[in-house]
Amino acid sequence: MMGDRIREALAAGGCSVLQLVRRAAAQSNEIQWNPTLADGGDRDLRPSCIEHAERLEGLAAAVHLSGANIAAQRWTTAWKQAMWTSRVDSTRVLCEALAQLRRPPAVLVCASAIGWYGDRGDELLNEDAAPGSGFFPELCRAWESAARPAVEVGIRVVHLRLGIVLSRDGGALGRMVPLFRLGLGGRLGSGDQWMSWISEQDAVRAFQFAIQTATLRGAVNAVAPQPVTNREFTRELAHRLHRPALAPAPAWALRLAFGEMADEALLASARAVPARLLATGFHFEHVPLQAALRAALPA
Repeated sequence: MMGDRIREALAAGGCSVLQLVRRAAAQSNEIQWNPTLADGGDRDLRPSCIEHAERLEGLAAAVHLSGANIAAQRWTTAWKQAMWTSRVDSTRVLCEALAQLRRPPAVLVCASAIGWYGDRGDELLNEDAAPGSGFFPELCRAWESAARPAVEVGIRVVHLRLGIVLSRDGGALGRMVPLFRLGLGGRLGSGDQWMSWISEQDAVRAFQFAIQTATLRGAVNAVAPQPVTNREFTRELAHRLHRPALAPAPAWALRLAFGEMADEALLASARAVPARLLATGFHFEHVPLQAALRAALPA
């Protein structure tokens, strides 16, 4: 979802964009890669994980978005490993490849998530807040640490800690809308947990801003400056769709249906704010929440 939008925005701005794909490259602007080729053994003796890696020489920037959907299914041991591998291992392998270039990109913007903070209640969370506890915070810590090879060779690395991206095309909102249209929407658990969100358009602009802003590096919260509780989000979404929201999902039912994911993703409270984006002059186009929902769900 985000990859398509970011490529479109960069191309619209006059940039030439190369895309790394895991299937066979079918177009001139695609390069095949396979991160699993670089697992284990002496790095210098591994086969190249990127076909024709020399085509990456001299590029201005790299953007890395890989990550299996955390809400695609119940968190089995196998799926947790898939979430880990698709984020941590792919980031490490890509950064090792970039670090070996004679002319590496000046900046790498790598997706991360506000899952870094875990379940923090009403605590206001800027980028200096300590990580939380649990699988998701551990995953985010390893995910960001995997970019170390790029940092060590002087590449400016930005970790955009994304909140819930509000898009009509997928993600959390895409899953909610059909239920709400049927009148089956409602708060999750108590509804008191904080939700940190960002419009799809502002998320794309945040990636562009991170590429262009030389003073920005490290962790950056990619969330709107007005987080809301799940209760407030539910009310505003129902209002936007002209439907009632009378079907709350009790915490016990969510835990029964989704297991560990319920506590770490659906019921966790993360009241994150975009301190570093605001400090470096980023302007949000879709604030408050009503404006973002209008952009995602036009009448």
